[in-house]
Amino acid sequence: TYTDLVLRWSARESAASTERDLTVRFNNDSSTLYSNRWIGGDGSSASSSNVSTFANFFLGSYTPGANATSNTFSNGELYLPSYTASQNKPVSFFNALETNSATAWLRADAGLYRSTTAISRVDFIAVSTFISGSSFYLYGIKNS
Repeated sequence: TYTDLVLRWSARESAASTERDLTVRFNNDSSTLYSNRWIGGDGSSASSSNVSTFANFFLGSYTPGANATSNTFSNGELYLPSYTASQNKPVSFFNALETNSATAWLRADAGLYRSTTAISRVDFIAVSTFISGSSFYLYGIKNS
């Protein structure tokens, strides 16, 4: 009954580091069908890049690890329109990380999942494990 999906998260990982990578994958598909363009900044400099033929979407702004300031979490949103359509799937995602240290990150991406298969599964992939207090929400958007 929905046409689009919105995923929102607030996450932190258990690994002994300040920042950890966070990725997302659709339909458990690890083939190189993911690409995105991104722009981001850390409060003192900006950067951008084009990433193609990856095995997942890299969500850019990292997830705080155990060495980051206590009780800080990254947050983000992924928008997936027409997730059941028989066409390639465009996505947009935004996320932020602030660990109360010298660096904070903000990143915006436009991506493409080059598969005509409907999305039936979404996996967030952490380098370590998500700690208690991390949350993930899935919302369905119905086109009126």
